[in-house]
Formats: sequence, structure tokens, C-alpha cells
Amino acid sequence: QVQLVESGGGLVQAGGSLRLSCVASGRTFSNYYMGWFRQAPGKEREFVAAITWSGATTDYTNAVKGRFTISRDNAKNTVYLQMNSLKPEDTAVYYCASVARVKVIPGRDWRLYDYWGQGTQVTVSS
Repeated sequence: QVQLVESGGGLVQAGGSLRLSCVASGRTFSNYYMGWFRQAPGKEREFVAAITWSGATTDYTNAVKGRFTISRDNAKNTVYLQMNSLKPEDTAVYYCASVARVKVIPGRDWRLYDYWGQGTQVTVSS
């Protein structure tokens, strides 16, 4: 059974930083694409960043480019999202997600992801 568990959220002032972690279990982590999404109250879930199984290729939504960095440590079954220069509009519940198929890139549509963590709240105050 695949499980994804996020941590690292919290309350931070604008301009501050947080690092989110997502620990995966239940399968060979290094075979799967991983993504981060977020959902603010009253808004649809949106893509934030993603990384290929080897970590060689990353993808970011324009709103976070240059501020957020996604990375992974396959030895620790963990994907990270380093968030710098945070803005109030980054406030949301952040989810990590993955797919069921080996070495497949699903893109940015959250509906194409099969597994989700429980989410971690990030609140940025102005």
C-alpha cells in the first residue's frame, strides 16, 4: 500500500522560508514521478512543482519559479519542496502526489495523479 506523508508546514511571515518534506512508503520510490500541489480555500487544487524519478528534470509553475525548489533523496524515500521568499498568496494546503505507473510523467493535471498525502498547511502572513 502506497503512503505519502507530508510535514514541514507552518506559519511564516512574508519573505520567509519553509521546507516541506514528503516521505513515501510501500513501493520502490526511485521509480516514480513526484509532484507538489496546493489548494487555497475556495480554489481548485493547482500544480506547484514536480520531479522525475532520478531527479534529473524538474517542472515548476510560473508563480513559484525562482523561489521554490523541488528535490528528492531516493535513499530516504523523500521528496522536498524548499520555499523561499514566501508571499501571502502562497497560503494553502500543500500536498505531495505520485502516480501508479513506473517512470511515467503525468503532467500538471492533478486528476492524473493516483496517490496523495494528507496535506500540510502553509500560512504566510503579510
